[in-house]
Amino acid sequence: MNGAEYAQVMARYNAWQNQWMFAACDGLDAEARQADRGLFFGSIERTLSHLMWGDTTWIARFDGGPGPGALMQQSAEAYDWPTLMAERPRLDARIAAWAWSLTPEETEGMFRWTSSSTGQSFEKPFAHCLIQIFNHQTHHRGQVHGALTALGVRTVDTDLPYMPDEVPEWH
Repeated sequence: MNGAEYAQVMARYNAWQNQWMFAACDGLDAEARQADRGLFFGSIERTLSHLMWGDTTWIARFDGGPGPGALMQQSAEAYDWPTLMAERPRLDARIAAWAWSLTPEETEGMFRWTSSSTGQSFEKPFAHCLIQIFNHQTHHRGQVHGALTALGVRTVDTDLPYMPDEVPEWH
């Protein structure tokens, strides 16, 4: 599997997982979403805000479009729940559009960027940066999945082989 194919599969996986997870979280009341659950960013809502911030930061680096407009230190408060519900599908569609525009050749070589939070410049293999955006998503969604399970919310299987063949990146 080349880098472009990897990005396309993972963009579909991202959309699939976010669709059920955000619906499940939307079924919780605000108090349940905002309660400290011992996650890295405390609550489900703060964790999903950070995840949205991270995805927006990385896709802006990749596609040259708008970034989150907040620093990493503000990531857990960058988005309120109505904004997360409205903007997550749009962000997933943006990630998918970018992934489907990639060619295998574009995913080779080095990738350069400057961190908006630290001002530090980086140069890493493009493949590592591809892994980063999708691994970061999986990491934080796993935390939210655990919190939902602890709350007794019915979740779906998160294993890649169970992903449907057709996943609408925008719904």
